[in-house]
Amino acid sequence: MIDEDVIGQIRQTVRQLCADFPGSYWQEKDRERAYPSEFVQALTDAGLLSSLIPEQYGGAGLPLKVAVAILEEIHSNGCNGAACHAQMYTMGTLLRHGSEDQRQKYLPGIASGDLRLQAFGVTEPTAGTDTTSIATMAVRDGDDYVINGQKVWTSRAEYSDLMILLARTTPKDKVKKRTEGLSVFIVDMRDVVGNGMTIRPIRTMINHATTEVFFDNMRIPADSLIGEEGKGFRYVLTGMNAERILIASECIGDANWFTKTASNYARERSVFGRPIGQNQGIQFPIARAYAQSRAAGLMVQEAASLYDAGQACGAEANMAKMLASEASWAAGESCLQTHGGFGFAEEYDVERKFRETRLYQIAPISTNLILSFLAEHELGLPRSY
Repeated sequence: MIDEDVIGQIRQTVRQLCADFPGSYWQEKDRERAYPSEFVQALTDAGLLSSLIPEQYGGAGLPLKVAVAILEEIHSNGCNGAACHAQMYTMGTLLRHGSEDQRQKYLPGIASGDLRLQAFGVTEPTAGTDTTSIATMAVRDGDDYVINGQKVWTSRAEYSDLMILLARTTPKDKVKKRTEGLSVFIVDMRDVVGNGMTIRPIRTMINHATTEVFFDNMRIPADSLIGEEGKGFRYVLTGMNAERILIASECIGDANWFTKTASNYARERSVFGRPIGQNQGIQFPIARAYAQSRAAGLMVQEAASLYDAGQACGAEANMAKMLASEASWAAGESCLQTHGGFGFAEEYDVERKFRETRLYQIAPISTNLILSFLAEHELGLPRSY
């Protein structure tokens, strides 16, 4: 169990680092739809992105609870961890299910920053969140796998060296259970971009560096397979649970930023001869959002503790993500309303953060699907999807 003083020191390190990347930095990146390479490099140089990698592979060997603190603090200070958070959750699939040869080959480079593992190729246009219906096919051909298909919403693919890819190795109509026949690969994108892999950026309402990826007879070595063929769905759940917990921590950070920003503005802004923060119509939404975020934060901590203990945490990870995303949106609403027209001005950063935090009621999984999951698996209600 990690000492809370250590987590406090890590938070302080993150705060100091974020001070070098003020709102003007993010505003410029947002305008240009540019990747925040300088920010990612600073996190790498500080050893923060390698915190979860075991010491024998060059990392710090810290638990997920530390990554939760890192990403929460990044967002609490007005920055955005989306450019690099995938390295923390995709790495779990490789670490927990990859071979020792694969870990030795990739993890030291990821830890040092020489390699970036930022791309997670799962979602497809016709499947959406129905992961078991993906159609991208990987066929064994001698010492290779040949892959054909398409992924969408594969964020950071243009800025990643490696991709964790989920593909079908057995046709869906040939498996007994819908979760069978899926396999996971680690793809060295440096070898295949322009040689079987095509990446096309998707312009969205936020600067998220997301893409669609096409596979056209893409060949990768057979030893790119992680674990056993056909058992990939179970393997990616490791990454998915970590992803939901870490996204939830970012939402808690966003909520912290919104409530702090709104409170500061409400104390300083005077209308009709009094600070607007004296009005309960301003106070109450901020206070309610604060209470929501504190409660959601407890669920994030519970989910992270279960994950670190190697226990089942699917329900907790989903609840953490849902509650935290709703808290951050409530905080964003109150912050924008508190600022009035100034909330729409770029220089205040409210509109940027407002757009960014809205994503997480949809991604990486929608609120409705989380509710369906809880109804079925926690409450014993009939499956609705």
